[in-house]
Amino acid sequence: MKLKMHGESTSVAEVSNIESVGFWLLLDGEELFLDYKKFPWFLDVPVKKIINVKSESDQHLYWPDLDVDLTVEMIKHPERFPLKAKRADQVAESAAGYASK
Repeated sequence: MKLKMHGESTSVAEVSNIESVGFWLLLDGEELFLDYKKFPWFLDVPVKKIINVKSESDQHLYWPDLDVDLTVEMIKHPERFPLKAKRADQVAESAAGYASK
């Protein structure tokens, strides 16, 4: 039997379904739904970037192609984490709107 190195995750995260309003993530036998309204970083990105998810630990997920880190707590209770980062295109739109004032 081969054991994992200390600090290496034994959890496997897998995107099980992608819909027009969000996607389902399977983690340790539990399905979690990520709504694009609550998790805007995943909206309008290629499928291959959404499915490339790494389980950094039992409670920490990372999408390297998008540079997005989320904990299971954030996914289950997004209302507890009201601050949202903007996607690059949203930042550009905000900057363009501000510059035209």
